[in-house]
Amino acid sequence: MTAAITPVISESSLNSLPLWKPATWEDYLTYRDDPSPERIRLYFYNNHLLVDMGKEGIEHSSINSLFSMLLGFWFAQHPEQVFSLFNGCLLEKPNTQAGAPDLVLYIGEDYPRWQAGDRRYINLEENRVPNLVGEIADTTLATDLDEKKHLYAALGIPEYWVIDVRGKRVFAFILEEGIYKETDQSVALAGLPIHLLEQTLERLAQESNGSAATWFLQQIVNLNPQLKQQANQD
Repeated sequence: MTAAITPVISESSLNSLPLWKPATWEDYLTYRDDPSPERIRLYFYNNHLLVDMGKEGIEHSSINSLFSMLLGFWFAQHPEQVFSLFNGCLLEKPNTQAGAPDLVLYIGEDYPRWQAGDRRYINLEENRVPNLVGEIADTTLATDLDEKKHLYAALGIPEYWVIDVRGKRVFAFILEEGIYKETDQSVALAGLPIHLLEQTLERLAQESNGSAATWFLQQIVNLNPQLKQQANQD
């Protein structure tokens, strides 16, 4: 029998919880549907629940914003592709798994659309999975590379990034036969080498995330000879 979680949202009670606590789906729903204004992020996998207060430090927030800019700049160079970001939005496969990745990327016209009366999360029985999700790992690197990696693989998400804040590294995984395999080149962002993301991260030691994102933009223009030629003509 699985122990129930007390349905009280408070910073002190959340801080006392272990990272992943044995729980039922009903326990997860208690937190998900609690009307408290506290901002929390939830993860449910293998009958365990992780409750994250979701408070971002300066580095986490800076890198989270940086990667949103990088994705925007990438697709600005690929205007033929429709993309949508739902960063931090709860993804839920009812009765089995749930998670709220820092980065949630959909490519294509069939992205989730909210309508009046809908719940404020993405139901993966009604919407397809994202093309890419990512976690900004400041103090959570171990679980981002372990439980969360298994969670997103179980959801069938094709590509998963873990951005190591302290180590200035990007671990990128692509799904093959239900298992994540590490890769040095993105599939969702075809042609993007992962080391370029790491080089962009390293620049944060000396410059702002906006300047680092601008540098990244210059590099991806160089990846495409046609775009480079057009930029030189301009």
